[in-house]
Amino acid sequence: MARIKLSFPDDAFYFETKMPVRITDINGANHLGNDALISMLSEARAQFLVNYGVQEADKDGVGIIVTDLATMYQSESFFPEMLRFEVGLVDFNKYGGDFVFRVTKAESGQPVALAKYGFVFFNYQRKSVVPMPESFRARFAGH
Repeated sequence: MARIKLSFPDDAFYFETKMPVRITDINGANHLGNDALISMLSEARAQFLVNYGVQEADKDGVGIIVTDLATMYQSESFFPEMLRFEVGLVDFNKYGGDFVFRVTKAESGQPVALAKYGFVFFNYQRKSVVPMPESFRARFAGH
Protein backbone atom coordinates (compact mmCIF):
# COMPACT_ATOMS: atom_id res chain seq x y z
CA MET A 1 0.00 0.00 0.00
CA ALA A 2 1.31 3.46 -0.89
CA ARG A 3 2.41 5.71 1.96
CA ILE A 4 0.45 8.91 2.54
CA LYS A 5 2.51 11.99 1.76
CA LEU A 6 1.08 15.34 2.81
CA SER A 7 2.55 18.75 2.03
CA PHE A 8 0.99 22.16 2.57
CA PRO A 9 2.27 25.65 1.81
CA ASP A 10 3.10 27.82 4.82
CA ASP A 11 0.38 30.32 3.88
CA ALA A 12 -2.30 27.60 4.22
CA PHE A 13 -2.21 28.08 8.00
CA TYR A 14 -3.76 31.14 9.62
CA PHE A 15 -4.79 29.98 13.09
CA GLU A 16 -2.85 28.30 15.86
CA THR A 17 -3.50 26.88 19.28
CA LYS A 18 -1.42 24.93 21.77
CA MET A 19 -2.33 21.84 23.75
CA PRO A 20 -0.35 19.70 26.17
CA VAL A 21 0.12 15.99 25.71
CA ARG A 22 -1.74 14.59 28.71
CA ILE A 23 -0.80 11.40 30.52
CA THR A 24 -4.07 9.90 29.24
CA ASP A 25 -2.91 10.59 25.63
CA ILE A 26 -0.01 8.15 25.99
CA ASN A 27 -0.33 4.67 24.49
CA GLY A 28 1.30 1.33 25.29
CA ALA A 29 4.48 2.36 23.44
CA ASN A 30 4.76 5.31 25.88
CA HIS A 31 4.17 8.04 23.28
CA LEU A 32 1.22 10.08 21.97
CA GLY A 33 -1.37 7.63 20.62
CA ASN A 34 -2.96 8.12 17.21
CA ASP A 35 -6.45 8.15 18.75
CA ALA A 36 -5.41 10.97 21.07
CA LEU A 37 -3.86 12.94 18.20
CA ILE A 38 -7.09 12.67 16.21
CA SER A 39 -9.03 13.99 19.22
CA MET A 40 -6.56 16.87 19.50
CA LEU A 41 -7.01 17.67 15.79
CA SER A 42 -10.77 17.81 16.37
CA GLU A 43 -10.23 20.16 19.30
CA ALA A 44 -7.95 22.38 17.19
CA ARG A 45 -10.61 22.48 14.46
CA ALA A 46 -13.29 23.41 17.03
CA GLN A 47 -11.10 26.20 18.43
CA PHE A 48 -10.48 27.47 14.89
CA LEU A 49 -14.22 27.63 14.21
CA VAL A 50 -14.98 29.34 17.54
CA ASN A 51 -12.21 31.86 16.89
CA TYR A 52 -13.88 32.80 13.59
CA GLY A 53 -17.42 32.78 15.03
CA VAL A 54 -18.55 29.72 13.07
CA GLN A 55 -20.92 27.27 14.76
CA GLU A 56 -20.58 23.53 14.15
CA ALA A 57 -24.28 23.48 13.19
CA ASP A 58 -26.64 26.41 12.59
CA LYS A 59 -30.27 26.86 13.64
CA ASP A 60 -31.43 25.18 10.41
CA GLY A 61 -29.45 22.03 11.17
CA VAL A 62 -26.71 22.72 8.59
CA GLY A 63 -23.18 22.04 9.75
CA ILE A 64 -19.85 20.56 8.90
CA ILE A 65 -19.33 16.81 8.67
CA VAL A 66 -15.92 15.18 8.24
CA THR A 67 -15.65 12.99 5.14
CA ASP A 68 -12.10 11.69 5.44
CA LEU A 69 -8.91 12.03 7.43
CA ALA A 70 -5.29 11.58 6.40
CA THR A 71 -2.44 11.80 8.89
CA MET A 72 1.28 11.65 8.26
CA TYR A 73 3.26 11.08 11.44
CA GLN A 74 6.70 12.69 11.54
CA SER A 75 7.97 12.04 15.08
CA GLU A 76 6.93 10.80 18.49
CA SER A 77 5.57 13.09 21.16
CA PHE A 78 5.58 12.44 24.88
CA PHE A 79 3.89 13.55 28.11
CA PRO A 80 4.01 16.47 29.11
CA GLU A 81 5.14 18.17 25.86
CA MET A 82 3.22 21.20 24.61
CA LEU A 83 2.12 20.85 20.98
CA ARG A 84 1.42 23.68 18.55
CA PHE A 85 -1.47 23.07 16.14
CA GLU A 86 -1.59 25.27 13.06
CA VAL A 87 -4.91 25.13 11.20
CA GLY A 88 -6.09 26.34 7.81
CA LEU A 89 -8.58 25.68 5.04
CA VAL A 90 -7.76 24.73 1.43
CA ASP A 91 -9.20 23.09 -1.71
CA PHE A 92 -12.70 24.53 -1.61
CA ASN A 93 -15.37 22.98 -3.81
CA LYS A 94 -19.15 23.45 -4.09
CA TYR A 95 -19.85 21.49 -0.89
CA GLY A 96 -16.77 21.80 1.31
CA GLY A 97 -12.99 21.52 1.29
CA ASP A 98 -10.12 20.47 3.53
CA PHE A 99 -9.04 21.51 6.99
CA VAL A 100 -5.25 21.19 7.13
CA PHE A 101 -3.10 20.84 10.23
CA ARG A 102 0.57 21.14 11.03
CA VAL A 103 1.53 19.81 14.47
CA THR A 104 4.90 20.68 15.98
CA LYS A 105 6.52 20.60 19.39
CA ALA A 106 5.97 24.11 20.75
CA GLU A 107 9.38 24.36 22.42
CA SER A 108 11.64 23.00 19.67
CA GLY A 109 9.52 23.33 16.52
CA GLN A 110 10.17 19.67 15.73
CA PRO A 111 7.51 18.33 13.32
CA VAL A 112 5.10 15.81 14.87
CA ALA A 113 2.41 15.36 12.19
CA LEU A 114 0.65 16.77 9.17
CA ALA A 115 -3.03 16.03 8.69
CA LYS A 116 -6.05 16.94 6.62
CA TYR A 117 -9.75 16.53 7.26
CA GLY A 118 -12.01 16.55 4.21
CA PHE A 119 -15.36 18.12 5.03
CA VAL A 120 -18.69 18.96 3.47
CA PHE A 121 -21.68 20.91 4.69
CA PHE A 122 -24.45 18.63 5.76
CA ASN A 123 -28.10 19.18 6.64
CA TYR A 124 -28.49 17.04 9.75
CA GLN A 125 -32.31 17.26 9.62
CA ARG A 126 -32.60 16.12 5.99
CA LYS A 127 -29.49 13.88 6.20
CA SER A 128 -28.04 15.25 2.97
CA VAL A 129 -25.02 17.14 1.68
CA VAL A 130 -25.74 20.80 0.89
CA PRO A 131 -23.73 23.53 -0.86
CA MET A 132 -21.26 25.49 1.24
CA PRO A 133 -22.94 28.59 2.70
CA GLU A 134 -21.81 31.70 0.85
CA SER A 135 -20.93 33.39 4.17
CA PHE A 136 -18.42 30.61 4.94
CA ARG A 137 -16.93 30.71 1.44
CA ALA A 138 -16.60 34.50 1.55
CA ARG A 139 -14.88 34.41 4.93
CA PHE A 140 -12.30 31.71 4.15
CA ALA A 141 -11.89 31.13 0.41
CA GLY A 142 -9.68 34.19 0.00
CA HIS A 143 -7.21 33.27 2.75
